[in-house]
Amino acid sequence: MNINDKTDDEVKEIALPMWEAQLKYSREGDYESFSRNIAASMLATVNQELAAKQFSEDKLTRSLSPEYDFLGLLRRGDQVTCLFRVFSTEKEGEWLGRMVLGYDNDEIRIFASSIF
Repeated sequence: MNINDKTDDEVKEIALPMWEAQLKYSREGDYESFSRNIAASMLATVNQELAAKQFSEDKLTRSLSPEYDFLGLLRRGDQVTCLFRVFSTEKEGEWLGRMVLGYDNDEIRIFASSIF
């Protein structure tokens, strides 16, 4: 299976609820729920305790606005990078949000999620 076999609209339909969950659980500092859709192969490489501690203390991720703009998709290999303009409820300015999706054990999962 390859996520690139899906149309832009199909990918967007899958990606937006996942991104909204990422924003929500970031604000709440809920690493367990945040990581729910992350690919098992990616989680296996992370020190869960350290990541959860850092995650809960990061001021930007804890203040991400639920409002965002979907900017588009980049397709590469067997993954799709979804790009978003994101905002903070506490800091002025805009950030670039990135979420990489692909198949992991026949399910679409997140392979990377970050804010720049």
